[in-house]
Amino acid sequence: MNRIITLDEFIIKRQKDFPYASGELTGLLRDIGVAAKIVNREVNKAGLLNILGVAGSENASGEEVQKLDLYANEKLIDCLKNSGECCGVASEELEDFVPIQSVSGKTSKYVVVFDPLDGSSNIDVNVSVGTIFGIYRRQSEAEGPCQMDDFLQKGTELVAAGYVLYGTSTLLVYSTGRGVNGFTLDPTIGEFCLSHTDIQIPDRGNYYAVNQGYYLKFDVEMRRYIDYCSDMNLRLRYIGSMVSDIHRILFQGGIFLYPNTRKYPQGKLRLVYECNPLSFIVEQAGGKGITCQLERILELPVNHLHQRATIAIGSPGMVDEMKAFVERYSAAPTFNNGQ
Repeated sequence: MNRIITLDEFIIKRQKDFPYASGELTGLLRDIGVAAKIVNREVNKAGLLNILGVAGSENASGEEVQKLDLYANEKLIDCLKNSGECCGVASEELEDFVPIQSVSGKTSKYVVVFDPLDGSSNIDVNVSVGTIFGIYRRQSEAEGPCQMDDFLQKGTELVAAGYVLYGTSTLLVYSTGRGVNGFTLDPTIGEFCLSHTDIQIPDRGNYYAVNQGYYLKFDVEMRRYIDYCSDMNLRLRYIGSMVSDIHRILFQGGIFLYPNTRKYPQGKLRLVYECNPLSFIVEQAGGKGITCQLERILELPVNHLHQRATIAIGSPGMVDEMKAFVERYSAAPTFNNGQ
């Protein structure tokens, strides 16, 4: 039987992979792991604690906030204050970034962006949800508080990113730019244990994920590509939790699409909190992530914290195929105005 390797042990062993191997990023990733355990515990007993349902407010993106969104948001921020390695956070649930005071005279060098509970509206019907996170090295002076520019960095500047999937088992998948590894939470010992090493996405798959209820609101080139997927007998799988859909595609291959619609001409998903971190993971696993205007997600300029984007992400062969459909059938030049 192979020896169990915990998340903490793995992070420490891989510390030499980090561009700045002095332990700060190691501590930060461990803080996120602790937060994931706490959120997992509450997600699994949410019905017993009366924290299901809506909180009666909207987040910074104009969406109805679930009670568990607020809980997960608070716990992530609390845990990221622990090690003193994080100087600020930005969350999908908050209008502005939140500076974090230094701990014991430490000089904090990183900022963290996150979607605390992606797909949280599924909680009420017991469908998988997840947490998405991205880590950037701060650009502002280390002696002062973090600044907005620390968070408005392109996805290419990510030093680490990952997600936690709260499902039949709880998995934490992350990358520091040296491949992708997955850890499954063992509830008997309360530790994330290495379960998936060097994850590689298949070049193609049998699945496509898109909210097909919006089919008539998509541009013609996207409708043609979706028709092609159907004609090829690909299986439509759409959960409504981006983490869950991407997780399946990461292991089984396929493509996830969230095009622009008439209501959301720039796209609906958040570039900072969803598209960039998950594109980082998928690219590290050998996949691709582009906008439906054919620009690489990680190279998009970031103009504000709640910027939206379209996305086509997944198996490289299928993303290239989608790109060919857009180039062939698009009635207008492809571009993205960064809004």
